Amino acid sequence: MRKKILFVINTLGRAGAETALLELLKFLDSPEYDISLYVIMGQGEMAGKLPAYVRLRNPSFDEHSVLSRKGKRRMMKTVCKAFFRNGGLVKKIRNIVRNLTSMRGRGKLQTDKLLWRMLSDGSLRFEEEFDLAVAWLEGASAYYVAEHVRAARKCAFIHIDYESAGYTREMDQNCWDSFEKIFAVSREVREHFLAVYPEYADKTGVFHNLVDQEGIRRRSRERGGGFYGMEGGSNGMEGGSNGMEGGSNGMEGGSDGYEGKRLLTVGRLTYQKATDIAIDAMKILKERGCQARWYVLGDGDQRGALEKKIAALGLKEDFVLLGAVENPYPYYVQADIYVHATRFEGKSIAIQEAQTLGCAVIASDCNGNREQIEEGVDGIFCQLTPEGIADSIEALLGDEEKRKKLGKAAERKNMAQEQELQKLLELL
Repeated sequence: MRKKILFVINTLGRAGAETALLELLKFLDSPEYDISLYVIMGQGEMAGKLPAYVRLRNPSFDEHSVLSRKGKRRMMKTVCKAFFRNGGLVKKIRNIVRNLTSMRGRGKLQTDKLLWRMLSDGSLRFEEEFDLAVAWLEGASAYYVAEHVRAARKCAFIHIDYESAGYTREMDQNCWDSFEKIFAVSREVREHFLAVYPEYADKTGVFHNLVDQEGIRRRSRERGGGFYGMEGGSNGMEGGSNGMEGGSNGMEGGSDGYEGKRLLTVGRLTYQKATDIAIDAMKILKERGCQARWYVLGDGDQRGALEKKIAALGLKEDFVLLGAVENPYPYYVQADIYVHATRFEGKSIAIQEAQTLGCAVIASDCNGNREQIEEGVDGIFCQLTPEGIADSIEALLGDEEKRKKLGKAAERKNMAQEQELQKLLELL
């Protein structure tokens, strides 16, 4: 009999955890498994990338991003429906008030975490029992699987620095007791989770993100992609930094007419990703006469504020927010340096992609990033200050030999797959 597995995630937008789930699902294409996915918010632009053998359990699904105008309207409808669905209005209000009080005490209001438990309680329920239920994210997914899913076994994944992200015992209400296994995506993520929940040390392990390195390299060679796609760009080139020489991989100019050095960052425009600090660093680089342009792929709730800051500092031509793109990989191979200066991380998919494609990587010396880079071997660290970021970029842009050395070492990294997958399948 086929094993029935249910995955639960909060949204299916274009972000690291969602990308990691899609990669994992690729490895579960087997007649032995009946795979289902339930998305708490019932929306996200990545739904079209689900493998055909994955059954999406939402009766209706909206593929608009939660960051778009239509997506935000849909999200508000979902929140309202969840408030009234399944009853328990007094309990839902009590949880919202409790979370709001806790957040005010810490001096930081986080709207998503304020509503996660209410959304969990107001989500659809399934009568059937699963062999394995997987809460792929913290928050609503974990609460939902713990309290509202019938399964022989349950496991959960932690993708973030739990302390820095703002989760608390008061929010969680003992949900982690329900899970037989808890997987953190890196050793540091595990350590920070156990700092909050030391009693779960025996059942908390590490499960590294699965990365399809060959698939990434193949997509980096797709025609019409990246900065140069409209001008021949990566057309006919053999992947990553392989065989390419010099800054921007030896290519002169691009479809936007820019011929200087290119910096790239891939990530959501949120507080965690510290794009505000990167903008200040770009201002310093410009004042120093550094001929570089910084591009960011991704979108988020801080876009408006960041655009205002870019304009106020006179950086419209120097710091470019390109938004989310369907295929980011050609951009990696056409950039001179990949910069990942974030406040904290779990385990960055973007860094793994950059390394796979042979990028010279600069990352902030913070939780999550430290585990992915060997200093001076396959990347370098910088301090998360405008000056620290600018200093590291300026030094590396001036050392082509070092950029090549770091990129080649990064490209050789082997990101194991099968042994990680086995950790999950052992639960069956």
